[in-house]
Amino acid sequence: MARSGISTRERIISAANALFYNDGIRGVSVDAVAEKAGVTKRTLYYHFRSKDDLVAAYLTGRDQPNLALFRQWFTKAEGGLPAKVEAIFRNLARSARHPKWKGCGFLRTSAELANMPGHPAIRIGAAHKKKFEEWLRATFEAEGIAEPLRLARQILLLLDGSFAVVLLHRDSSYMETAGEAAHALIEAALPAGKKRRGW
Repeated sequence: MARSGISTRERIISAANALFYNDGIRGVSVDAVAEKAGVTKRTLYYHFRSKDDLVAAYLTGRDQPNLALFRQWFTKAEGGLPAKVEAIFRNLARSARHPKWKGCGFLRTSAELANMPGHPAIRIGAAHKKKFEEWLRATFEAEGIAEPLRLARQILLLLDGSFAVVLLHRDSSYMETAGEAAHALIEAALPAGKKRRGW
């Protein structure tokens, strides 16, 4: 019975993920999610007390996979720290060229729920961005950068700003330009010894 319950819950979250990301939170009804998941509305409400809970589960499900993907792009990239961070932007630019790309699910959800600051989805989105910021901060600190938090926030602003502008213009080159700016900021912040070694 428990296994069936877990499977049903995951199916509902998967359906919500596809619909919410594509059509937005307000544009998708609970009925539409239930239909896509192949369950009754009653079954959906057995697993989720409200649409708000479902929205929170949708974003929670995106949290770790997104962060893991950023780290993977960073780790696999050749070159030093500036090039590795720039690779995150380059890979996002490539993703943005896909016709189904709709930007950052966390930012889009927060925009839809801007008049509800206490909404659980807003807290989850804020926590997600803080995790990315903290990962960058720790990475920069390990490289001996003097103000790692300040630099991490600058990179986060470049990233989220590029999400917004690319979504407006449908031109992924803005994200590549943001990556070049991130590269320059990190290069300038590196200790002199690491610059000499081509880091």
